Amino acid sequence: MAAVMLLEAAGLSKSFGGLDAVCAVDFKLPQGQIRALIGPNGAGKSTFVGMLCGRIPASKGEISFEGQRITGWPAHRRIRLGMAYTFQITSVFGALSLFENVALAARRAHGGKAAKVDGITKEVLERVGLADRLQQQARDLSYGHQRLLEIAMGLAQTPRLFILDEPTQGLAENEVESFKTLIRTLGQDTTVLLIEHNMDVVMETADYITVLDQGRTLAEGPPEAIRQNDAVQAAYLGTG
Repeated sequence: MAAVMLLEAAGLSKSFGGLDAVCAVDFKLPQGQIRALIGPNGAGKSTFVGMLCGRIPASKGEISFEGQRITGWPAHRRIRLGMAYTFQITSVFGALSLFENVALAARRAHGGKAAKVDGITKEVLERVGLADRLQQQARDLSYGHQRLLEIAMGLAQTPRLFILDEPTQGLAENEVESFKTLIRTLGQDTTVLLIEHNMDVVMETADYITVLDQGRTLAEGPPEAIRQNDAVQAAYLGTG
């Protein structure tokens, strides 16, 4: 049976002042897959993801979500379709408790039913390992724990596509191990697009990897094929 494509991009490009940050990238993400997007600094990863999310307008190309053309849609319309994302800079509400942060996200997605919102909030905080900090103010968390809180806020929206940009940045080694387990469980419920520099995380969690270099697709394939790809080794893994 052919894979059902959740997200597709065709010829996606972005130029800044005549400089091509992303150039004619074709991208297909099947439903239920854990996809990693990797590449050296400046490869265009965050720009590409920003276009997928609607935070950055594309210069050229088309984007579709479940077969529906969404090119030009603002980010909030894409969120309503079922996209959730976390970015490199955390966006939690520091003066609110962890519970309040996650409940706000759950309420946006599920309406005002208090019992349902409370249940989802506690469930996702448990899932990311923060259940013992429900009433702690978000500003008092370490940077790594703020990243986990942001993931919980995304999960509370029960997304069909969850985009994570550098989620392990700031996490301690034991937290990274827990994060790997979390990603594997996420793949049972949603489609994941993971932008990550930690290659252990990428190789141990991703079903499939897309490599960008200088704004173009350098390679795609399962982890072992990417590990053995000479062009990827030369451009990114540093073993060529």
